[in-house]
Amino acid sequence: MPDKATIKIPKTLYNSLKDRIKGTGFSSVTDFIIYVMRDIAASGAVQEDSALTKKEIEQIRKRLEKLGYI
Repeated sequence: MPDKATIKIPKTLYNSLKDRIKGTGFSSVTDFIIYVMRDIAASGAVQEDSALTKKEIEQIRKRLEKLGYI
């Protein structure tokens, strides 16, 4: 049996995933999470560059102005 580690997730997320996997081939939330994580790991490195573009910053600024925060 392979070594395992425990990963904690919010209960609300767990329950949401539990509902979503009903009727699928996944026998548990754990099996689904392992499937998703393996898929992500197989796709390559996670990109660190998540900086907003100038356009995105401007859109956020406009929304904040409309809401009266700026």
